[in-house]
Amino acid sequence: MIAYLEHFVHGNDTESMQNDDVLGVEGSFHFAATAAAGKDFGGMKSAKPLAMIRPSVATDVARAVKAAARTANLTVAARGNGHSINGQAMAENGLVLDMRAMEDRLTLLSLDDGSLHVDVSGGALWEEVLRRCLSEFRLAPRSWTDYLGLTVGGTLSNAGVSGQAFRYGPQTSNVTELEVVTGKGETLVCSETQNSELFFATLGGLGQFGIITRARVAVQSAPDMVRWIRVVYSEFEDFTRDAEWLVTLKEGYGFDYVEGFVLVNSDDPCNGWPTVPMGPNQRFEPVRLPPTAGPVLYCLELALHYRNEDHLSAVNMEVHRLLGRLRFVEGLNFSVDLTYMEFLLRVKRVEEDARANGIWDAPHPWLNLFVSKSHIAEFDREVFKKILKHGVGGPILVYPLLRTKWDSRHSVVVPDSNIFYIIALLRFIPPPPKGPPTERLVEQNHEIIQFCCNRGFDFKLYLPHYQSQENWMRHYGDKWTTFVERKANFDPLAILAPGQKIFSRIPQPLSIT
Repeated sequence: MIAYLEHFVHGNDTESMQNDDVLGVEGSFHFAATAAAGKDFGGMKSAKPLAMIRPSVATDVARAVKAAARTANLTVAARGNGHSINGQAMAENGLVLDMRAMEDRLTLLSLDDGSLHVDVSGGALWEEVLRRCLSEFRLAPRSWTDYLGLTVGGTLSNAGVSGQAFRYGPQTSNVTELEVVTGKGETLVCSETQNSELFFATLGGLGQFGIITRARVAVQSAPDMVRWIRVVYSEFEDFTRDAEWLVTLKEGYGFDYVEGFVLVNSDDPCNGWPTVPMGPNQRFEPVRLPPTAGPVLYCLELALHYRNEDHLSAVNMEVHRLLGRLRFVEGLNFSVDLTYMEFLLRVKRVEEDARANGIWDAPHPWLNLFVSKSHIAEFDREVFKKILKHGVGGPILVYPLLRTKWDSRHSVVVPDSNIFYIIALLRFIPPPPKGPPTERLVEQNHEIIQFCCNRGFDFKLYLPHYQSQENWMRHYGDKWTTFVERKANFDPLAILAPGQKIFSRIPQPLSIT
């Protein structure tokens, strides 16, 4: 097998190989054209894999990993829906596993403590999980990402953050069990009490320790409707004070969703006032802004869940009570009522518009950061109000999260501050000549990161991407030693997730078997 595979590595076009015995193993997976596996949503990196494999079950994933381990230098990357930004799901001259091909599954479980969970495939899209949970059980996972066209295994390998994370934590904090294929090709079930080191390593582990083939996700009763609200601020201090107050309220006493974003103080249709109103009959009235308003404004985005049987008067009263405590600009508040599913799929409409406009497939030089509360005001003064004062051609998200909702045993790292902010620059910019060169926007990202480093900010990249191990060591800080030990334990040859550029494949001498 090894001799044949070595010949295949060095002398054949993968796309011409159609039979399943290329790796010398039998299984239910199939080979697919490699073109899709060589690119991602970011559109800035490319890599030509040796082969793209479509596994059906965990056993297929394990066979592929074991086959790679028997070669000198093959690597394996798990690809979900290809939404990585910097080539994290690619494998140059390696094997890419199309996790979307995994066998569909969703099983409802009631545990001994009375809690409800669903077992779902690691390759399932969160949108699929939502639709099935709602239609079959009237239940829903507690924590989401804004965009649901992502796989379960993909977001759990990072964190999974949205406007519910202040209450329930990221998606990684809402999983009680995983089925994982390690870099040794072992298929293991893990939890806090069973193979716990693998469980904690895999959650937020950037795919470095194992490939998630199944996850047990906590669910709860789903609301029917959502009151979706936006309120505008001219002063960052007022915006952050209100946002931090809202995320520290106990469940049942505040909103169910809290996010925020920065907008340009102009009529720019992509970056300014027109991005705030939520319905066709709503208008942003800039005359309501105080004369002290600066180059950018801030918008809190809120949601309150309710059921069909709830009286709207009670919903209105609760919204009025909460908004009455906030310091937003009078008259610059907007709201709309929609179903829970419509609310969670709100970004899908953005996707549809972006595809129609031809910018969904354009490069996306996005940047995602966690910045501590102690440094967020300076970030606003120097980055929002100066570097980004003309916008980014898409949302600039900024909202607080609570460190107590994150499990420090997981691989993901966050700032030390009890309250820290997620900042996401989500650019949707047409390619030149209509838009600026992608390289210039990447340079702007580097400028922002360097600014945070120079000022000694307590910050971390979210969905991190570094080119040197020195930077990865700085990123993980005190966790680096544990990260390396876990790698040596679960993926000793560094076969998995080569696109993260953290570890290099350890060569193995070939032997004929």
